[in-house]
Amino acid sequence: MTRPRLVLASTSPYRRALLERLRLPFEVTKPEVDETPLPDEAPDALALRLAEAKARAQAAQFPDALLIGSDQVAVLDGRPLSKPMTHDNAVRQLRLMRGKEIAFLTGLAVHNAATGRTLSRLVPYHVRFRDFSDDVIERYLRAEQPYDCAGSAKAEGLGIALIAGMRGDDPNALIGLPLIALVDLLNEHGYQVL
Repeated sequence: MTRPRLVLASTSPYRRALLERLRLPFEVTKPEVDETPLPDEAPDALALRLAEAKARAQAAQFPDALLIGSDQVAVLDGRPLSKPMTHDNAVRQLRLMRGKEIAFLTGLAVHNAATGRTLSRLVPYHVRFRDFSDDVIERYLRAEQPYDCAGSAKAEGLGIALIAGMRGDDPNALIGLPLIALVDLLNEHGYQVL
């Protein structure tokens, strides 16, 4: 029996690198999804909704595939943090985050295009940041330039120096693709990783 194709509905190099760890053949597609939050949408609901929308977005193009969608929302004091995109925005974010705990909520969805069934899960990961100085912020941002990362820091890189502690079930969730939950969802779709 042949296994369905796997398609990662994301152009994120971070998610691609994580999925490569499973040593499975997969394709990549860019989902065209409006990521604007709905009025009064909670961060966890936003992450799940966007993950599911991304997984379903290219189903017609890949009718025999399992499509993987993921989205992450960083939350500080109950409010979402977006990708900073600029140096000034990253400085502002890191100043707000120092000495505090941030929740990174990763929505994950696997859509079976052949059956129309979508399975999803929310995977939280918590990061406690050190109380670092403005000088440390500047040195970090100039060294790593994490402007495409929610929360303005890469724990898999030099950003680890900003972090005092982390907790959660899957550290891959922090980078954007929770592999433990992905293996579970693939299994539920009848796709065995091993």
